[in-house]
Amino acid sequence: MAVAGMPKSSGRKPVAVGLVLAALLLPILPLGDALAEPKPTIPQARKKLAKLNEQADKIVEKYNQAGEKWKKARKKYKALNDELTRQNAKVAGLREELVTMAVSSYQLGGLTGWESLVGQAHPDDLLSGLAAADQLSASRAQSVSAFDEANKTLKADRDRAKAALAEADRTRDELAAEKAKADKMVKAQTKLLRQLGAFKTGDPNSAGIAYTGPASGNARAALEFAFAQVGKPYRYGGTGPDSWDCSGLTQAAWRAGGVTLPRTTWEQWSWGASRRVSLDELEPGDLIFSEGLGHLSMYAGDGKIVHAPQTGDVVKVVPLAAYGRRLVGAVRP
Repeated sequence: MAVAGMPKSSGRKPVAVGLVLAALLLPILPLGDALAEPKPTIPQARKKLAKLNEQADKIVEKYNQAGEKWKKARKKYKALNDELTRQNAKVAGLREELVTMAVSSYQLGGLTGWESLVGQAHPDDLLSGLAAADQLSASRAQSVSAFDEANKTLKADRDRAKAALAEADRTRDELAAEKAKADKMVKAQTKLLRQLGAFKTGDPNSAGIAYTGPASGNARAALEFAFAQVGKPYRYGGTGPDSWDCSGLTQAAWRAGGVTLPRTTWEQWSWGASRRVSLDELEPGDLIFSEGLGHLSMYAGDGKIVHAPQTGDVVKVVPLAAYGRRLVGAVRP
């Protein structure tokens, strides 16, 4: 019987106590098993991004080198294949000339055995038959000799074209592999930049800014071009006009200044082997290379540079002191 003034028991206390005890006795799971991996802090993200940017310089440079190798291999194959086509036509013409000559001689009754020779389908068989007949004049013998040499050249052309095509196929595969690495790197860079709220899409139609520095002559023309690209997005492999990578920008800028540079950072550094200048003696227009040759910029004068930095950024002008990369040297085009 319930005591007056006291609340009635619900009869559920043992169940509640049991639930609490059960919860206390459950094994404690690691946080990572229950929750998603926490986002990196801003300092962590910036540190990781800096490392990715350094790796990206090397990956993009390898991609650009593979691209140039592919273009050269394709160009070589096309030239050889065009020559092969011309040689094919020459051989066909010489063969027709020989057959016509043989038929003509037969009709005039001057030769015997031409019926079997004309019917030969293979050039080598025809030549063997003609030589065995020993019935050709000096001029006809010259025609046969020309035909023989043309056939030898044709075979050599075919072999070279075949080798060039195999080389082009290999470089195509190499380019695809480097592109896959670069795409993966760009994805990682973009993710971190968006987490930091620092991803810049840029404006492909940017009119840039005016160059008002101390450069003159060809260097001024190159810098005026580069400054006109300010604000356009960086894109690995970019050669304009709406996006650029570092070496694509310097190549196009100096083209506007009347100087032909090769495509990649490595090639531009090698091209400038006899044009190296001290970093203490920089002049406007000089190309400045980072350690490892993964990146380069152009000196604008007054302690500033213009360059296409990396994924998620745009062509811009910054103080050389803020370059953010260790320098290896400079070249004066």
